Amino acid sequence: MKDRFFIDTNIIVCIFDRQNGDKQKKAREILKQALDTMNGAISFQVIQEFCNVALKKFETPLLTSDCRTFINKFLFPVCEIFPGLEIYNKAIDIKEITNYGFYDSLIIASAIESKCSILYSEDLNSNEKVMNMQIVNPFKV
Repeated sequence: MKDRFFIDTNIIVCIFDRQNGDKQKKAREILKQALDTMNGAISFQVIQEFCNVALKKFETPLLTSDCRTFINKFLFPVCEIFPGLEIYNKAIDIKEITNYGFYDSLIIASAIESKCSILYSEDLNSNEKVMNMQIVNPFKV
């Protein structure tokens, strides 16, 4: 993982998936690599989506204090993209050329804005290239 990479929310959620040890292990490796090398990035949207899932949709929801700790220690240090007109306009442009939904386009726009050549996502079309950025499902590699 030498190239800069962006981590979609679904990969972060897999860190807490006790029912699939292989996915959990790979997701943890990706986040660890991001933190160790600072070669990985996420956006404000990833933090928001993670909190939504972790606090109410996990089989056993995280305690608010545990969620706060995870954000502070593991997510915020690699968060590079925050809301702004430029990122919203880029997401709309990407939606127009790819037909992805707005929120998926916002993830793609954030990855591109972070100058990442790889976007790790389980939900988007693996091996698709968008503006010179490769979408990769890390669980199929």
